Amino acid sequence: MIRHLPSTGVSLCAIGAVLALTACERGDGFDAAAETITAAGLGRGIRDLAADSMGGRAPASWGEERTVRYLTGRFEALGLEPGNGSSWVQEVPLVSLSADPDMGAVIRGRGTVNRLQHGSDFVAVTEQVVEQTGLQSSELVFVGYGIVAPEFGWDDYDGIDVRGKTIVVLVNDPGYATGDTALFNGRAMTYYGRWTYKYEEAARHGADGVLVVHQTGPAGYPWAVVEAGWSGERFMLAERGDQPSVEVEGWISEETARTLFAQARLDFDLRAAEAATRDFTPYDLGLQVTLSLRNAIGRSTSRNVLALLRGSQRPQELVIYTAHWDHLGTDPAVGADSIYNGALDNASGTSGVLQIAAAFAGLKRAPARSVLFLAVTAEEQGLLGSAYYASHPVYPLAETVATINLDGLNIWGPTSDLTVVGYGMSELDDVLREAAGAAGRTLAPDPEPEKGSYYRSDHFEFAKRGVPSLYPDAGIQDLEHGEEWARARRDEYTNDNYHKPSDEYDPSWNLDGAVQDLRLLFAVGHSLATGDAWPNWRTGTEFRAVRDEMMGYSTPSGEN
Repeated sequence: MIRHLPSTGVSLCAIGAVLALTACERGDGFDAAAETITAAGLGRGIRDLAADSMGGRAPASWGEERTVRYLTGRFEALGLEPGNGSSWVQEVPLVSLSADPDMGAVIRGRGTVNRLQHGSDFVAVTEQVVEQTGLQSSELVFVGYGIVAPEFGWDDYDGIDVRGKTIVVLVNDPGYATGDTALFNGRAMTYYGRWTYKYEEAARHGADGVLVVHQTGPAGYPWAVVEAGWSGERFMLAERGDQPSVEVEGWISEETARTLFAQARLDFDLRAAEAATRDFTPYDLGLQVTLSLRNAIGRSTSRNVLALLRGSQRPQELVIYTAHWDHLGTDPAVGADSIYNGALDNASGTSGVLQIAAAFAGLKRAPARSVLFLAVTAEEQGLLGSAYYASHPVYPLAETVATINLDGLNIWGPTSDLTVVGYGMSELDDVLREAAGAAGRTLAPDPEPEKGSYYRSDHFEFAKRGVPSLYPDAGIQDLEHGEEWARARRDEYTNDNYHKPSDEYDPSWNLDGAVQDLRLLFAVGHSLATGDAWPNWRTGTEFRAVRDEMMGYSTPSGEN
């Protein structure tokens, strides 16, 4: 049941406005505003943001300057207010580290020497702001999945001291490996399966280095994505607090992992299978790794872009639409086509936010609550822009009703369904379901939960601080071609274009499905902004207690 603040009542009438239930519109012109969301307008925004002239929209680059200028100009033209006092931007202090790519790694032991090539065999970076660091004859220890999860009765570090050593860990979690729904969340990745968690946990145990074994299935993307994303300039927030980090964070390819285990006189497949059982115990591999990292350090300031539609009755309460404007920039080393245009990822989502902003601006009367349109930076570098906003909110998170995140829209055509990544986690599903039903559509859970997508986009930084967050994705029940065709298109994009220069705007895209989704998400935001409901997380989710404490609710018994 959707909760409310004291002395309020639920109002969901605006949801039905998507089907012209004008009795609920209260004269604000919802239908006409929704119709301003068009394929032509959406495509124009994608084309502009993904143009070569934007240089791949890297943070703290000339491409950022053009992107921020474009976004602020579009928001201002809609008649919206600057979202940060008198400013359209929130400055995000960053540190950049550019590791010398001419690095190598050597693994010795068992009477053998194995020399690894950067890029093809491994990638490595550091989160420490130092010019040089590395590993010197660091003992390699296999700790399975590198997970400590008391609620699942799981501790991969039990019985071993990894201080000063380098751990080798598998990506994802045991539930994916076994498919056992009673183990973690089965095939659906938990946060314990994310590589970010594995690095953090290793640091808490005092390890010097971490090598994550890449496998395309459990990682959710091919090695080429790791190679591209972990090379060149990398950014971090300048304000990191007391967060611990290891000396070296790295990945090794599956082929490299098999060679490494063979060097240790072990069978990789057998040992990986053992790691997915409760009988697993960590062990030394009898090998040592030596690796040197040299960094060029830079400091810069990137920017989140904020535009506000001020509420007419309770302007201090707000709904946030988010999308990341950044991508991977330009890298001449990749060949003649050196610009990572990032058309689907995420010029499409950013253009979608512009379309929804225009629809809200076109209402005859502002909704009761404010609506913030937040285009964040440095998502590709680890959700840095959203992390900075969530830890330095311009508007209190306790007054933030919900976030709706757009990251990669439907470019393949209309569907009868809408995918909800993280389906079942919050009461926002109820609002979305009613709106979808009014539009003759259904909701579906993430068809690829093993990829852990809920933990990989900007809404997550709000979610882990308690704010209910909705992450919709393209449906797979394609009205013209069916599910199999739609799944094939998703796989094709992941394999051929994701995080590659080939992610470019194509005028032949069928954006009618994206328009269909955007109008639905406009209806959801309109309902939340005109009503007085405060959706919460479902009982049992990891974010419920944080929100309850923030809002002064009583957390149901049995929850943490």
